[in-house]
Order: sequence, then C-alpha cells, then structure tokens
Amino acid sequence: MELSGRIIKKGEAKGIALVSKTPVSFFGCIDPKTGIVTEKGHELFGRSIKDVVLVFPYGKGSTVGSYALYRMKKEGTAPKAIINAECEPIVAVGAIISDIPCLDKIDISKIKTGDTVAVNENLVKID
Repeated sequence: MELSGRIIKKGEAKGIALVSKTPVSFFGCIDPKTGIVTEKGHELFGRSIKDVVLVFPYGKGSTVGSYALYRMKKEGTAPKAIINAECEPIVAVGAIISDIPCLDKIDISKIKTGDTVAVNENLVKID
C-alpha cells in the first residue's frame, strides 16, 4: 500500500513502524539517552523510539521539544523517520534540524505497529 503526504523534511528511511494514536512530546516524555518513552499513561510508555519509523497524530509540549529531538539524533536514539497526521512546528523544526525524514497529511490509521514502512519523498510504502 502507498500513501502520499506532504514533505516536512525530505529524505529516505525504512524501518519498523511504532504507532501512537495519541500525541508525542520529545521534551520530558522521552529519555534522550535511551529513546524510551517515560511519560506515565502514554500508550508507548516503556517502548523505544530508537531506529523506528515513529507514527503519531501530532506533537505536543514545549518548543524545547525540537532541541530534544536534535539531542536524540546526536545521542543515536532518534527515530529513522516521523509520520504525522498533522505536523506542528515543534516536530517540524526538530525533524529539519535533526535531518530526520518527516511527512504529514498521512492517514495514520492505515499504519500499524510492526509494519515495515519506507519513506521516500512524499510517499509512505507499507509492506
């Protein structure tokens, strides 16, 4: 299956999808040293975002989240790509400064955790 969306940060990546139906904050809710979600009550609590294609509706939280994502990239704990239903400025800036491929305007309900997902230009290919 292929889904097309809007390019936020151009690039290519392929990996296993980790899907959240709830928003994600990169500041204070994910440990930048491990990439593990630490926000109690979040559906991804205890899961690692390292080297996955992270799929979630939109970001939340402080503008510091952009720099937290950049720190994760430097630490080697960032996702391979980000797919959003609606990318807001915090996630967009974080993806751009971290050189992480990012798309939005995607029907994320079509992607399931564990799917192999490839991001290329404005396309998401799901195996």
